[in-house]
Amino acid sequence: MNIWTSKSIELANQRDYLDQLFKVYPMSTNLNREITKTDEIELRNFIQNRNNTELVKFLLEQVKNKKLVFPFKDSYVRYLFNDFSAIERNPQTVNRLAGKIYSMGADETLKAMIRPKETNQQIGPLFKNWIDKGVFGVRVVSDAKEFISSNENIIFNSGDGAMVQLARNYLGYNRIREKGLDFIAKFNGKYVLGEAKFISDLGGNQNNQLDDAIGTMRSNMNIIDSEVIAIAIVDGTPYIRNNGKQHKILTSASDNEVIISSLLLSDYLFSL
Repeated sequence: MNIWTSKSIELANQRDYLDQLFKVYPMSTNLNREITKTDEIELRNFIQNRNNTELVKFLLEQVKNKKLVFPFKDSYVRYLFNDFSAIERNPQTVNRLAGKIYSMGADETLKAMIRPKETNQQIGPLFKNWIDKGVFGVRVVSDAKEFISSNENIIFNSGDGAMVQLARNYLGYNRIREKGLDFIAKFNGKYVLGEAKFISDLGGNQNNQLDDAIGTMRSNMNIIDSEVIAIAIVDGTPYIRNNGKQHKILTSASDNEVIISSLLLSDYLFSL
């Protein structure tokens, strides 16, 4: 495996890795979402009056317009969310969902609807926020032309669309996925781009997150005049030494594939 991947594994297993990582991904305790008193009264009335169809419509509207949470997980809810007309055509599904609400009661339903965002939903922008702090001691810009024309070490940090557009227009990036670029920099005349992931658990969707980062690193690049290096900026459970899929992905990567912790990213860039 690449030396920087090896260093990342050593960092995670021999030093205060999580304490340092908190500077990059400062998790905070999320506050409950809010529901207006009027909406609360309306919900209690729907439950008391046992109006199944209107109750389900009301809950879906709260999710869609008020950014609340459906009170429980159910595979059919997202379908109704995306097609309200299906509510009238599927009375048994509506009755089943409403029955679950009645069994929960108004207080428990309200509590479930206003629960905070899950931690993994707040991770996305944290890496870019960290970059914006200027932690590498070089300029961070959001103007693509300024970034490309600069002869200095420099970092481009902007929204997903702008970063993908710059990478496609100037750096030969051609991966189909519209999202996935969290980092673009130019150090010593070399361009570096990659996707940043904090993998918080073993298995499931977290494996998919790791696959995304690796997929960006391994994406085929159109040849351009400048040297472009695609990397994977990975933190979290993949560095735990075990026989699981995540760690095996790291240890089986080739020597020229850079899978690196964000904590070593500065050292890597200045070594180019």
